[in-house]
Amino acid sequence: MGKPDVPVTRLSEIEHARAGDLSFLSNPKYLGFLESTQASVLIVSHEVALSHKVPQSTLVAVDDPYSAFSKCQQVFGSFNTTESGVHPLAHISEGAQIESEVSIGAFAYIGKNVRIGTGSIVMEHAYIGAGVIIGDHTQIHPGVRILHNCQVGSHCTIHANSVIGSDGFGFAPQKDGHYNKVMQNGVVVIEDYVEIGACCTIDRATISATCIRKGVKLDNLVHIAHNVEIGANTVIAAQTGVSGSTHIDQNCVVAGQVGFAGHVYVAPGSQIGGQTGVTHSLKEEGLKWNGTPVATYMESQRQNSIVRRLPELLKRIEELEKKLNQKDSTE
Repeated sequence: MGKPDVPVTRLSEIEHARAGDLSFLSNPKYLGFLESTQASVLIVSHEVALSHKVPQSTLVAVDDPYSAFSKCQQVFGSFNTTESGVHPLAHISEGAQIESEVSIGAFAYIGKNVRIGTGSIVMEHAYIGAGVIIGDHTQIHPGVRILHNCQVGSHCTIHANSVIGSDGFGFAPQKDGHYNKVMQNGVVVIEDYVEIGACCTIDRATISATCIRKGVKLDNLVHIAHNVEIGANTVIAAQTGVSGSTHIDQNCVVAGQVGFAGHVYVAPGSQIGGQTGVTHSLKEEGLKWNGTPVATYMESQRQNSIVRRLPELLKRIEELEKKLNQKDSTE
C-alpha cells in the first residue's frame, strides 16, 4: 500500500524513523507509533495492513515482519567497505595461507600454518594462533583471540575480545589437598553460520573437541566450558555459563544468566527461562523450564505462587499457635 518506488537509504526503529527510512512493526506495543512515524516504508503484518491506514508510509505486508526486516538488514549490511589486503603493521607468520579477498587489520597476529578462507576479515589487534583454520567470509572483530589449532567455519562472526580455545578448567584433587592440573590438549570446533558475542570464552576440550554446531548464536558474556557440545541453531543469551561435558541439543532457547551443571543433557527444542539452574538432564523434547532447581514452567509457577504466600501462611500459623497456647492456659 502506497508508492511502490519510494526510495529508502537507512534502516530505523519505528519511533525514530524519518523520511527515507525503512522500518518495521512486529510488536503490538508499538501500534501507537503508526500515526506519528515518518518512515517512508514500513514492513507490517497482513492484519495491520488491512486494519490501519498510514498515509505517510508505504506498507509492505508480510507473514513475519521481524524476519523480513532482518533480511533487509542483511542487504544493507552486505556492502562491506573494508578493503581486502594485509595491513603493513600486521604480522603474518611462516606457512600461513591467506586466500583471496582477505582483509587483515593493523597489529593483527597470524600464527604459523594458519589458513584463512576467501573473503574473511581479521580486524585490528586480533590474535590467530598457530594451526588455526578459518573458513570463508568469516569476520573476526578487534581483540579476538583464537588459540592454537582451533577451527572456525564459514560465514561466522566473532565479536570483540572473545577468546576461543582458552584452557579448560581441569584439576584433579589430591589427598593432601592440592590440585594437579589436567592438561587440556583438545580444540574448539565452530561450524558454519555461528555468531559469538563480545567477551565470550569457549574452552578447548581435554582430549577431543568442544563443539559449537551450525547456526548457533551466543550473546555477550557467555562461557562454554571444556568438552561441551551446543547443538545446531541453539541461541543462548548473556551471562549464561555451561559447565564441562554438557550437551545442549539443537534448536534450544536459553535465556540470560542460566547456569548448567556439568555432564547434563538438554533435549532438542528446550526453552529455559532466565536465571534457571539446570542441575540435572532435561530429556523431554520441546518443554519450557524455569527456576532453581529446574522444573517445568508450570510447576515452577506453582512453586513461586506458594513462596509468595509464605508470609501470609506464617502469620496464620503464629495466630493458631497463640490461640492454642491461650486455650491451654485456661484449662
